[in-house]
Amino acid sequence: MVAGILVGALASAVLATGGAVGPAAPAAPDGFWMRTDARFAPPTAFVPSAAVTYDMDLVPAAAGIEVSQHSDEHGATDVRLRVTGLRPGHAYGVHVHQKPCGADPAAAGGHYQHRKDPAQPSKDPAYANDDNEVWLDFTAGGEGAGEAAARHDWGFRLGEAASVVLHSEPGMTGARVACFSVPFGWTAGTS
Repeated sequence: MVAGILVGALASAVLATGGAVGPAAPAAPDGFWMRTDARFAPPTAFVPSAAVTYDMDLVPAAAGIEVSQHSDEHGATDVRLRVTGLRPGHAYGVHVHQKPCGADPAAAGGHYQHRKDPAQPSKDPAYANDDNEVWLDFTAGGEGAGEAAARHDWGFRLGEAASVVLHSEPGMTGARVACFSVPFGWTAGTS
């Protein structure tokens, strides 16, 4: 009973702050749906955020991010991204990463891959591509807003997708400029 109360209190605190602790709960037989949002803050902020900016020129503090995921009962997955307050006209690369964000941009680990490249970090185009990874590249509009979506016929494996990283350039070459810890879920049969 006490453990259930503590878990419930922790879940409420996590939801209130926009943060994530570990992987999301298993999906229902008809799929999984999640939406989370936050405001970016530097890693040294007095009030920590699930969204961390490493480059305040490209991702200013207080810029917003929203990520949603829908996985159907067959495992097909849609991931959507919406951002506000970024540098207008700039093209960003965005990918789902393996680990939660940290003060060090490298904390998020590598890109989540449906078929894992045995050589890490992955640079082989047979694995590092938008069919095998979730890429959400976009160009911020005149007001600094942007959005992107990706759909795959596969779902995430249990506990192996934990953040969205914004890169300074689209594709595979840009530096990590921001990170958002996201409680991605999975669908029965994909874990």
